[in-house]
Amino acid sequence: MSSRILTSFSILGTIVFAASGTCVHAIDSKSPAASMDGFRFEFPCKDPMPDNPKEGADGPSGLVTGDPKTTDNFTAKKKFGGEPGKRYKVTLRFRGVVEPMMYKEGQSVGEYFYVGGVKNNATYNIYQISVSSPKSHYFLNRQDSVGHRIFTLDYTQTIEIDGGAEVVFFGDGQNGRMITNYKKLVVPEIAPAPAPFNGQFIQVDVLDVKE
Repeated sequence: MSSRILTSFSILGTIVFAASGTCVHAIDSKSPAASMDGFRFEFPCKDPMPDNPKEGADGPSGLVTGDPKTTDNFTAKKKFGGEPGKRYKVTLRFRGVVEPMMYKEGQSVGEYFYVGGVKNNATYNIYQISVSSPKSHYFLNRQDSVGHRIFTLDYTQTIEIDGGAEVVFFGDGQNGRMITNYKKLVVPEIAPAPAPFNGQFIQVDVLDVKE
């Protein structure tokens, strides 16, 4: 692992994870991170959710438009505001319903967040945020093993972003299949609550920005 990632890890490791009861917020539209606030990674399931889903069921991804190995993905690019030459500490809250994914050659922070590294499986869903400056990337659904399971997540993490940097949100299902929301899990306060989302998602909310 590079020294840059090690430096990032030493900063990130000091962050305290928030309780799941944190209140909903709204950041100022003039915030440097306004373009990121409320972004949603979404992997919709192509098939309707059955009344009685099978335990551990998988299903086809609604993202696929061609070859499932190359079209089960999405990319969203956002411009971070602020002043060029300034570095900002941005605290993000991640909430959603996801399947597990393994990563390697980076550093785990808490239960789900992973700093740097690369994917360590060829079929499960990837949730990734990349920052152009300081050059860095993060994965959001890290687990020690993969499998046909689905779970909710709700945690916060702080990353560094330079003024004017590009932030890229990337999701890749890799194979056109996904673990469905067979448990009908719901994240309180996050649409479509109180109904379950037919698929997987992570919503990213900006809690704080500091120079």
